[in-house]
Parts: sequence; C-alpha cells; structure tokens
Amino acid sequence: MTATTAAPTSTSATPRHLWTRTRGLLLALVVLIAGGIALAALHSDSQHGSLDPRSADQYGSRAVAQLLKGQGVSTRVVTTLDEATAAAGPDTTLLITVPDLLTESQQRRLRAAADSGGRTVLIAPGSASLDVLAPGVRAERPALVEPREPGCAQGAALRAGRADTGGIRYAARDENSGGCYPAGGLPTLLTVPAEAQGDTVLLGAPDILFNHRLDEEGNASLALQLLGTRHHLVWYLPSLDDASATDGGRRSFFDLIPSGWRWATLQLALAAGLAAVWRARRLGPLVTEHLPVAIRASEATEGRARLYRKANARDRAAAHLRAAARSRLAPLLGVAASAAHSPDVLVPAVSARLPAAGHDPLSLLFGPTPANDTALVRLADELDALEREVRTS
Repeated sequence: MTATTAAPTSTSATPRHLWTRTRGLLLALVVLIAGGIALAALHSDSQHGSLDPRSADQYGSRAVAQLLKGQGVSTRVVTTLDEATAAAGPDTTLLITVPDLLTESQQRRLRAAADSGGRTVLIAPGSASLDVLAPGVRAERPALVEPREPGCAQGAALRAGRADTGGIRYAARDENSGGCYPAGGLPTLLTVPAEAQGDTVLLGAPDILFNHRLDEEGNASLALQLLGTRHHLVWYLPSLDDASATDGGRRSFFDLIPSGWRWATLQLALAAGLAAVWRARRLGPLVTEHLPVAIRASEATEGRARLYRKANARDRAAAHLRAAARSRLAPLLGVAASAAHSPDVLVPAVSARLPAAGHDPLSLLFGPTPANDTALVRLADELDALEREVRTS
C-alpha cells in the first residue's frame, strides 16, 4: 500500500498565515531592540551610574563633586563596606546613596562607624534601613519632588532658600531633630544629632545632587552645605558584589532582588494585560472561509438558525427571510434586482399579480420583527405560500 499525502486544508498553517500572526510581535521586538541600542549609544560615554560623582550624565553627580573640590573638600568613591567604615572619621562626611540596599549586618557596621563623630548623609532611606541607621525615625508616604521653601530655622536651609526637595517624608520622636522643606506637614530633610558629636542627615530625594538640576533653585547651595561641612567626603555606592553582603547569616530570596522589583512586576503585568487585549478575539465583520469538507446547504441553514435562536436574534432571522423572499420574487414579477428591496416598487407588483389574495404584501415583505418564535415560524410559512402563489399565478 502506498502512502498518500493529505491535501492541505484551510486550517493548515501556511507561511503567509504565520507571518500575519507573528509580524506584530516581531515588529515590537525590533522596536525594543532598536530602542535599547539607541539608549546604549546615547549613554555610551557614561562610564558610571546614577548618583556617581565620576559621572557626567544628567543623573550623575560629577558637578557637585567638582564644586566641593573647589572648596577644598576631597571626594573619595568607595563601593565596599570595608572601605566605607575604614574611611569614616570625625573629619569625614559619609554619604550612602542606597541605604536600603544594605543588609542588616552592613547597616550595623555603618552605624558603629558613624558614631566616630562625623556626618552621615543617607539618600532616600526607607523603613528597611531607618531602624538601624536612624533609630527613632519613621518613613512616611513620599511626596512629589518640587521647589519648596525651607520652612525651618536651620542656617543651611535658610541660606539655600527654595530647593527641589520631596520624596520620602520623615517623622522623628526626638525633639532635637531638625526638619526642613516640609511636605504635608512632615519634613523631607531631617537632621538627627548623634549622642556624642556628629549628626545624621536624611534626604528624602536625591534630586539636588543630580547634574542636570544642580543649577536650579538653591540646589547647589543646599548640596554643598550638606556635604561640605568636613574636609573629606566618602561617597559610598553600595554594590551587590560586596562580600560583606553575605555576612550575618543567609539572606531571603527577596533580599537578593534589587529594589524596584515590585514596580517592574507591575509593569510586566500591565504589558501582559495589554498584549492579551491586543491578541484577544474581537467581534468584527464576517469573513468567508473555504471549508475543508463539503457541507449540505440544509445543514448550514440549520446551523445558522440554531445560532440565531441561541442569540435570540429574531430580528436578523426575519430580515434574512424577507430579503431572500424579495430576491426570489423580483424576477418572477419582472422587477429589476436593484428595486427588489424597495416597497414602492415590489409591493404594487405583488398586488397586481395577486389582486384577490388574502395576504398583506407590505406587512409580509417589509413588516415589523416577529414578537416570538411562533410568529417567526408563521412568517416563514407565509413567505413560502406567497412565493408559491406568485409562481402558479
């Protein structure tokens, strides 16, 4: 017996069908890759990241480092906890860019180093780091970053005036803590004095340190006064590659995920929802499709009738019945096909052919929608009877 190859049917996937289905995804992928390449090209001259004093990018902090250098303040960039704690001292300002990225053991070591009498500046610390690095301070819901008045009597804030502040707001139990630039009644810049000497400054948002915002409002003055009170500035950029991050026991899965994963998950969920809406089946105009097998007309008619009945679409069923009857009656009555659906032409022709008939041609051929299924069946029978009478007359 020889093997036979099945003929392709309309349901078989052809290269044209595959291209039609996947071209949207391929186009989106190409746009995504092109956007990534463009962004990489735009930032190819930037060797460092955000809040890095070596970066000339708009979100870098090279400008403030250069201004501090002009005032005699040396800036040293460190990326490990050992370097940061070793450089801390009474004549040093320790700036921690991402305190929430640190583990609890790292935070405790930094807290011990901060007690040496210097200044510690925390950029946007949240609940994950305040309990250790700034005990007695609670983080509240963030506020929009915008120009704000000092709203306090501290000399640094008064000399700087309006500045682009906001972000996380803070509430302190210590009455000696000085809060400035309030938003909604809570400060976005908080200075917490140490038990001995030195202090800890909490800055709700890093915007005053960015290169592209340093020349706006009093941002430069405020940044220089916060970071230039000591002769040395240690700029600590926490890194996930720091070996000290594994000290103090095992970390949970969520501790290993970089900050912002919740926002990324929300974005992915939104993208998946939009893709589902885009690819979902939608109601639209009917299209013809070549069936793989021959189907009898009676079966197709019965199938369509069942669909109409399921949808309770008596109006469409009646309209199709009447339209088909008018199309068949028109050539029998000598009416042009273009006028077959005009009551002013077709009804007089029917009345002239059957003057004594008991039918009302206008109501039968152009009447209202049947009120129920029984009336719909009666309409179909009356249309058939009318057509038979016209053929035999």
